[in-house]
Amino acid sequence: MVTIPRQFNGPPASGNGGWVSGLIAAARLAQDPRGPVTARLRMPPPLETPLAWEHAPQESRLETHGGAVVGTATTGSFVREAPPFVDASGVEAGLAAYPGFHTHPFDQCFTCGTDREEGDGLRIFSGPIGNGLTAAPWHVHAGFDDGDGQVGVPVTWAALDCPGGWAADFSVQPMLLGTMTAEVLSAPQVGRTYHCVGRLAATEGRKFFTDTAVYTPDGELVGRAEQIWIQVDLASHSG
Repeated sequence: MVTIPRQFNGPPASGNGGWVSGLIAAARLAQDPRGPVTARLRMPPPLETPLAWEHAPQESRLETHGGAVVGTATTGSFVREAPPFVDASGVEAGLAAYPGFHTHPFDQCFTCGTDREEGDGLRIFSGPIGNGLTAAPWHVHAGFDDGDGQVGVPVTWAALDCPGGWAADFSVQPMLLGTMTAEVLSAPQVGRTYHCVGRLAATEGRKFFTDTAVYTPDGELVGRAEQIWIQVDLASHSG
């Protein structure tokens, strides 16, 4: 049994898409350590609600006790190259240009919410820097230490999440994560600063296809992701 703590919300009443996807991915990796992993969210992840695991040879599922599927995870693959490294001046420019400082559909979001304090949320504020990219610094707070000076898969997936949404610009069209394929190459270390990069790859109706990456300041790739976001009616996700 597992619950999604309220700290890890995206919209006010449901889980952060990247964190929940990472939670399901971690369960899949425990069954089959091959990566990357593709996680698909089937419904808004409920907060503070007992959920259950179901593991099959090719898939891990997180379900409500009524049997509704919250999300699934399978072995995945990437279809595009990772976004390029952005240097220190670039991530600082992205931070300064963050649209969420002015208009934010989910300002309490665990990853990118401006109303979250250090150590409570990740405070990754990704703004446009040109060439279709967003960028932001990520200062890894000790509050996210998983016990060995590193952060775990769910938090790292959360860090890989919203820079993609801001590449499609949440402030223009609110959207929620539908599918995320990601791989963590090395666990982020608490106390260090990383460079987060997002890129909008394509749009198709209400779907937005994005890519993200986390790098060390020296340009070493820490993790990367590809996402599909779905545009939503904000009123139905504000409660």
